[in-house]
Amino acid sequence: MPTSIFVNLPTTDLERSKAFYTALGYDINPMFTDDNAACVVLDDNIYFMVVTRDYLGTFTDKQIIDPKTHAQTSISFTRDSRDEVDEMLAKGLAAGGSEPREAQDLGFMYSRDLEDPDGNILGFLFMEPAAAEKGPEAYLAEQGAGASPTSA
Repeated sequence: MPTSIFVNLPTTDLERSKAFYTALGYDINPMFTDDNAACVVLDDNIYFMVVTRDYLGTFTDKQIIDPKTHAQTSISFTRDSRDEVDEMLAKGLAAGGSEPREAQDLGFMYSRDLEDPDGNILGFLFMEPAAAEKGPEAYLAEQGAGASPTSA
């Protein structure tokens, strides 16, 4: 059986979060959704559990941070093209999300960040297949670019 990944994300408005994630094209699994949490299905093995802050507090003795002011994690998703990255951002912005910084274009990789209405950070990126196969420096060298991806 493959490993499934469940990422718990805090929300102050569960209905708003469900609307946001369905606007991105994801489904909600009603069998694991109630007044405290919603199971957002990203694919067959990856799920977001969007949970109320109070409910998330029952999972840990640690303080639950406010994702509008503190970053605990950033979750990134690959897309098959730059256009698909831009499409995801357009959907998210139309559904109440925000773009906290400008797009990053490193030559071998294009990425944009999207914050959901609670401030949880989602990244969407496209990496040139040759860069993924050979590594960014080899790809950039072939393209005639001398800059290292870490020096950009």
